[in-house]
Amino acid sequence: MLELRNIKKSYDGVTILKDINLKIEDGEIVSILGPSGCGKTTLLNLILGLTDADQGEIIFDGKDITNVPMEKRGFNILFQDYALFPNLNVYKNITYGLKNKPDISSQAEVEDFIELLGLKPHLEKKIEQLSGGQKQRVALARTMVMKPKILLLDEPLSALDGVIKESIKQKIKQIARDYHLTTIIVTHDPEEALTLSDKVLIVNEGGISQYGAPEEIIASPRNNFVKEFILNQLEIKKNNIFSLFQREMAVQAV
Repeated sequence: MLELRNIKKSYDGVTILKDINLKIEDGEIVSILGPSGCGKTTLLNLILGLTDADQGEIIFDGKDITNVPMEKRGFNILFQDYALFPNLNVYKNITYGLKNKPDISSQAEVEDFIELLGLKPHLEKKIEQLSGGQKQRVALARTMVMKPKILLLDEPLSALDGVIKESIKQKIKQIARDYHLTTIIVTHDPEEALTLSDKVLIVNEGGISQYGAPEEIIASPRNNFVKEFILNQLEIKKNNIFSLFQREMAVQAV
């Protein structure tokens, strides 16, 4: 379990996060959702260890990691721009991190990730030859071979659309389920958060407006901000979202 207790963060006297209390269970997919400037990226950076909290504690599996440096937390992040190496082919990008830590994943495990993400036909290609969705899958594979304890995703679908976007959403869900991998996603897109996640954390002006399952948030928004930010934007798409929930439940019941 990942737990944040009374987290506060300011920059140059301006409060970015205040009184953040949060529990994320092992294997959950949690989206951090909110408008630009609300503090969601700062929250992701605090969990990763890229920045330090002014106050509060971060607890992981019962241990206080508040002051543990980023490289020793065992978490990994997939950035919005993928951060792939253009001079390397797909296979070398995927296995780059194993050069210094070769024992983390075996060759068989690397091949399993490649197969899972449908990258086998592209291994010899240069990054410039790939589509946006293929680049995203390469970045996911490169992250997964390092076996992170928590997977952090920063706007992972913002550059994608249509069928490609839905395909990557399903891959993220499958990875989280198959590997029981706690996954935390930053997004500004309510539909993306509600259809991808087990729980959604809605942040506004540095505080938590609501935290709960997507269907709870749709049915019972806690305040006017949640209602306006979520439901008004999704009014046209609401039927599609409910049908997606029903489809997921039908699949799980089979």
